[in-house]
Amino acid sequence: MSDLSLLYEDDFSAWTAQTIALLRQGRFADLDIEHLAEELNDMGKSRRDELVNRLRVLLAQLLKWQFQYRRLTARWAEIECKGWRSAIIEQRAALSYLLDMNPGLRSVLADGIAEAYQQAVEMAAEEIEVPTAIFPADCPYDEGQVLARGYYPPSE
Repeated sequence: MSDLSLLYEDDFSAWTAQTIALLRQGRFADLDIEHLAEELNDMGKSRRDELVNRLRVLLAQLLKWQFQYRRLTARWAEIECKGWRSAIIEQRAALSYLLDMNPGLRSVLADGIAEAYQQAVEMAAEEIEVPTAIFPADCPYDEGQVLARGYYPPSE
């Protein structure tokens, strides 16, 4: 095991600084390739996980908007609407930033929506205390609707 590989186990921050220095110096043969590849892979997974998590929250808010809004009394609708709208705006802004900073994530957006949808259904059902069966089996929103500022699904 190389000194750099041992450093990875003992002091990740120092390993990172040393790896950056070696890369900038073009000393590729001295790199801890196995751990570097592992970290790059984890970085990509982390960004994808963030995408799915933000989509899950956004989709749950859209579902609540669509399937619960009309069932609320006027006073509760006013309160809940503001909270749901804020959450929708916040998640869309975060998703927009994430996709701008990581354009490669656009290629997995459809899969991310599909992956996040079932979790969103469960989350929305628990929050508004309804059975999951009231929601469609597949996501009723396309990529454009999910990301579009100002899109709120019609209430049922």
